Amino acid sequence: MLDSIFIGMSGLDSFSKGIKLIGNNTANMNTPGYKGSTLQFGDLMYSGHAPAGGEGDRAGTGVNAFGSYLNLKAGELRQTENGMDMAVDGGGLFVLRNTDGHLRYTRAGQFDFDLQGRLINRNDQSHVQALDGEGGLVDVVLNDLRVNPPAASKRVAFRGNLSSSATDQTISNVNVLDAQGGTHPLTVKLTSQSPDKVGYWKASVLDGTVEIGTGEIGFKDGSPIAAAAKINISYTPAGQDTALPLVLDFSTEVTSFASGNLSTLAFASQDGFQAGTLSKTAVDETGTLVLTYSNGQTAKGQKLALMRYESPEAVLQVGNNQFEDAGRGGLRLGHAQESGFGAVKAGYIELSNVDLSKEFSDLIIMQRGYQASSQIVSTANEMIQQLFSMRGK
Repeated sequence: MLDSIFIGMSGLDSFSKGIKLIGNNTANMNTPGYKGSTLQFGDLMYSGHAPAGGEGDRAGTGVNAFGSYLNLKAGELRQTENGMDMAVDGGGLFVLRNTDGHLRYTRAGQFDFDLQGRLINRNDQSHVQALDGEGGLVDVVLNDLRVNPPAASKRVAFRGNLSSSATDQTISNVNVLDAQGGTHPLTVKLTSQSPDKVGYWKASVLDGTVEIGTGEIGFKDGSPIAAAAKINISYTPAGQDTALPLVLDFSTEVTSFASGNLSTLAFASQDGFQAGTLSKTAVDETGTLVLTYSNGQTAKGQKLALMRYESPEAVLQVGNNQFEDAGRGGLRLGHAQESGFGAVKAGYIELSNVDLSKEFSDLIIMQRGYQASSQIVSTANEMIQQLFSMRGK
């Protein structure tokens, strides 16, 4: 009967651990990136003697809770409208380095940039890691990517109709940019070469009143002649030493039909841009940082590192939605969309993988097991009391 009490006590201890585990899972049902656990039970050693070929009087000594098994199944992805929230659609965890220099891994990509331009985990300020060219882990930082430098104009495009019956045409405010982003309004004067060269026009490019280049364009049947649709000049802005090679392009969206003296030919666009400040940060599906600037330009930064495990036993939960290396091997670093790694989804968060209905059903089973074990202890205790009472009589 004493053995019965110890067996019942082992049940009470094991089922109480199971209830504690279910409580932890339920409490974290809304924790991003949380992975639920289940308790593993095993019967304790058997004692007694058994004759050959039979069970004899061998009896077990109760139940033991070996530990929990981590369920690493992916949770549901939920959109957050925040470009710095990230989730992995498939295998892989984001890599973090905490303030002590230790590596941690997480499925809850709740990131942001700090004042130093470093990508950090919002929960504990740990640094998000990327892989450098040699496969080493480095911090994700903006460095010199906060400002997009200006670019000088190289191509100037025009659109509209240049009246073939006109004798001249002036196009004003042909704005080009130098290497520092400064704007220079040029003027293009077109003079018809008819009747000596029907369909051809002499083009003079002026900076104010100073001619900086000339060329010739030609049309046939109202369309630009490919060999005579572009003018190449070299322009050195006042006060600067560096010449800008410019191409004045009349090859597309330009026609030359008779329309009296009225021409609609005008400046359309140029390919230079001024300096821009960082206005938006995001990542693409490969985990590459994509930066958008106020001047309409984009640039790509570092590519986030991902870690993949070969077995759930390779990682341990350490809190704060993070895991660490269990020291058993089986971890592999790489990038999103490589072999075995999923895609990064910006603007999404992975929710907990806890199934509330399953937790409640397991809770009922654990509760019934605990009640049954308690009843065993109570019954064995009553039997011992009756035995003592009989002994007293």
